[in-house]
Amino acid sequence: MTQAVNKEKQTVAVIDYGMGNLHSVASALSHVAPEQEVVVTSDPAVVAAADRVVFPGVGAIRDCMAEIKRLGFDQLLREQIATGKPVLGICVGMQALMDHSEENGGVDCIGILRGKVRFFGENHTDSTGAHLKVPHMGWNQVQHNDHPLWVGIEQDSRFYFVHSFYILADDTRQVAATCAYGLPFHAALAQDNLFAVQFHPEKSHTAGLQLLKNFLHWDGKA
Repeated sequence: MTQAVNKEKQTVAVIDYGMGNLHSVASALSHVAPEQEVVVTSDPAVVAAADRVVFPGVGAIRDCMAEIKRLGFDQLLREQIATGKPVLGICVGMQALMDHSEENGGVDCIGILRGKVRFFGENHTDSTGAHLKVPHMGWNQVQHNDHPLWVGIEQDSRFYFVHSFYILADDTRQVAATCAYGLPFHAALAQDNLFAVQFHPEKSHTAGLQLLKNFLHWDGKA
């Protein structure tokens, strides 16, 4: 059954493909923009009717991609991005947008953003040779550009990460933020009306909530 969307309000659809902490994402979105309607949905019609789309994800990429393809959400995302509406990828949602991931022995992803998802490694170290735990879990500083989603967020603000795999985009013009954990990686990518982050803005307190607020008022233009 198709869920009803209240078009008296701006709406944001959080895509539900069974992989992600959707409650915390939806709650954070509702908190920063109570005047907008947040809908968690697996219904393509509801996603298509929404003003903005959020594509979250946690877990193993093979399972995520299997569900994304089974439900046809890979094509759905391409279609929604093509409309020009703002789209936000979060964590594994960001990784799924890339070409390929090394996780689970190698998995082809959606391929909307060019680049690969790589493993930090079992014996990951910093520049001094000190061992770094994998996954990269906790707060880390982010260096960002001047994209509209960074408005009101200071340089080197700290965001919350949980990931064992990192992204290096092929096109450096798409890099909206960088971070380092033993090696540099791309913490955010932007391409037209698409913005994607490796960290969890919904768990990142003031800076993360500001980014979500910026997204919910963004017109999709860089």
